[in-house]
Amino acid sequence: MARAKSDPQVFGQLYELHVRRIYNYVYYRTGNHHDAEDLTARVFFRALEHLGRYQERGAPFSAWLYRIAHNAVANWHRDKRWNQTVALEDLAGQLEHGDDPFRLAERSEAQAQLLRLVRHLPPERQQLLVLKFVERCSNQEIGEIMGRTEGAIKSLYHRTLIALRKDLGDEWEGISD
Repeated sequence: MARAKSDPQVFGQLYELHVRRIYNYVYYRTGNHHDAEDLTARVFFRALEHLGRYQERGAPFSAWLYRIAHNAVANWHRDKRWNQTVALEDLAGQLEHGDDPFRLAERSEAQAQLLRLVRHLPPERQQLLVLKFVERCSNQEIGEIMGRTEGAIKSLYHRTLIALRKDLGDEWEGISD
């Protein structure tokens, strides 16, 4: 890590190693490819800008990047106030792969419903779900990224699933009334 502070090529290698995971994290928190690309670039720009202040404290470098990404997404949400859009090229790409349009619409509606519920969760719970299900991080890795113990992550995960299950049930009850 010390070499990355003075050698741009080493930072480039760190970028290549982490860019996909940071992009995925940002995308699942914003729901928009264009904003995810922009925010991912900002994350790495900030990381490069503040690399001189980075100190290894037992957590992996990726934990520092995720914290920067978390702050960038929080600022984005504050500025945008949830203007989620779906890029037409994403929808067209799914149709080109032979999906039945009705099945695609049904799956898209269910995904949108789940994403809507997830986006109503507090930011730390959103972060937990993205790290767990998108990035497939272990509870230990999530704990390192979020600055918590593995036990605290398990507890937060359990409470988050209970809240989602309740919210999903409430939403379905509202539909059937």
